[in-house]
Amino acid sequence: MNDSSWGAPQGAGYWGTPEMRAAPAGPAHDVHGAQQTRPMPIVPDVPDAGRDADAEPQSRDDRDGDAARISGPLFRDEMPQEPMSTPPPSPPQKKRAGRDLRAAIGVGVGLGAVIGVSLFIVKAVFIGVIVIAVVVGLWELTSRLQERKGIKAPLIPLAVGGAAMVVAGYARGPEGAWVAMALTALAVLVWRMTEPPEGYLKDVTAGVFAAFYVPFLATFVALLLTADDGSWRVLTFLVLTVVSDTGAYAVGWRFGKHKLAPRISPGKTREGLLGAVAFAMVAGALCMEFLIDGGAWWQGLLLGLAVAASATLGDLGESMIKRDLGIKDMGALLPGHGGIMDRLDSLLPTAPVVWLLLVLFVGSG
Repeated sequence: MNDSSWGAPQGAGYWGTPEMRAAPAGPAHDVHGAQQTRPMPIVPDVPDAGRDADAEPQSRDDRDGDAARISGPLFRDEMPQEPMSTPPPSPPQKKRAGRDLRAAIGVGVGLGAVIGVSLFIVKAVFIGVIVIAVVVGLWELTSRLQERKGIKAPLIPLAVGGAAMVVAGYARGPEGAWVAMALTALAVLVWRMTEPPEGYLKDVTAGVFAAFYVPFLATFVALLLTADDGSWRVLTFLVLTVVSDTGAYAVGWRFGKHKLAPRISPGKTREGLLGAVAFAMVAGALCMEFLIDGGAWWQGLLLGLAVAASATLGDLGESMIKRDLGIKDMGALLPGHGGIMDRLDSLLPTAPVVWLLLVLFVGSG
């Protein structure tokens, strides 16, 4: 609100009629003053060039009355306040990452080393890595469901069935994975029958969802590994997903202005999505050209586009789950990353997409 709204003075040095100037010192209680809602600073009378030189000089009593009105309170129980000085504008804050980047990079490098060694030395060891990630992910998901929603999805049949799904997919292909998935769902239904019927429907529904969301989708990584160049296919899958996430983060952090899905994940921007698409398409062209037998660069462009879309949707999907649960991370096992599920969110839905496109482009062998 500007000064004019409080009633600007009529002229420089104006203090009313001599009768008004001779008023006794103390609070002012005229009608106009009673309508004020907060004190207004009064500028003392300062002679200026505009004052009439022939004006009658004030008497001592007049000057004393003016001084008393200036120094006294404007209203009862209220002292005059000096005008507030406007603080200087603060310099723009530099953007900061939301997580500990040093810890995140260190954990990422460590995980990459474990995956690389197990992937290219003994494939069975890499299957064990997938199983461990699946079991830990199921534990995080079921724990958060019970803590935040009171949903008791049975962990034991989920963990055993999830491990069986991954192994069956690697050993028997898609048919083995589907059979293991069906048996896991049946085990969840039966296991929950040992407890009271209250909440049975929501518990088994959450259990079947968890079985599909974590181990079944992870089984497609094992299916990628069954091909002759399976190690390179898995590496392509991992590289494209990581590059997509990195491109989204880098471009969104630097240039992001327009929110992608503010109600689900306020940090994601449309500019970040464009960065994910661009990075993933370039990486896909290089991977298909140099890593995959019989692959072509244009196939890599399509593959990268599909990975950017599926990884983004997977990230948004888990953000939706976490927002419903009222949590930021699924766990705290990985410093700088959160939990295992916070790293699997974009990988899980991307695995079947990459597996299907590679089968279409170069076959399953």
